[in-house]
Amino acid sequence: MTLLQGEYEPSSQRWVRDQVAEYEASGGERANTLRDSGDPIVVITSVGAKSGKLRKNPVMRVEKDGVYVAIASKGGAPDNPSWYANFVAHPDVDLQDGPEPRPYRARLVEGEERQQWWDHAVATWPTYASYQEKTDREIPVFVLEPREA
Repeated sequence: MTLLQGEYEPSSQRWVRDQVAEYEASGGERANTLRDSGDPIVVITSVGAKSGKLRKNPVMRVEKDGVYVAIASKGGAPDNPSWYANFVAHPDVDLQDGPEPRPYRARLVEGEERQQWWDHAVATWPTYASYQEKTDREIPVFVLEPREA
């Protein structure tokens, strides 16, 4: 199992930097929930689309049968989160849900497959539905499937 290699550039947002650092330092035992709601998160490492540096982001934990979903909601903002471009440019990511990160491949889904995963995400975390109401864009859905080294 090969994890992503390269220089890590922490987020410019202090809360993201702090949450990722505490999550990793504790093997996922601390800082493992969304700061406002207490809902569970995972940490996803991606390769920057422009910088090529490793980027780490806490993302809501939406999982089914070992497959995860990353919802590019950005709280219902009119634009996608920065990690969206990273996933499109470099779909190999690492996902940490507990003590150790594991390799995954991110795949943008559309149509019926997107709807099924979106419904699962909203059932897991209903706030996603209100995020969709805030924006005119269809919020992108990525499926993260385990990959081999």
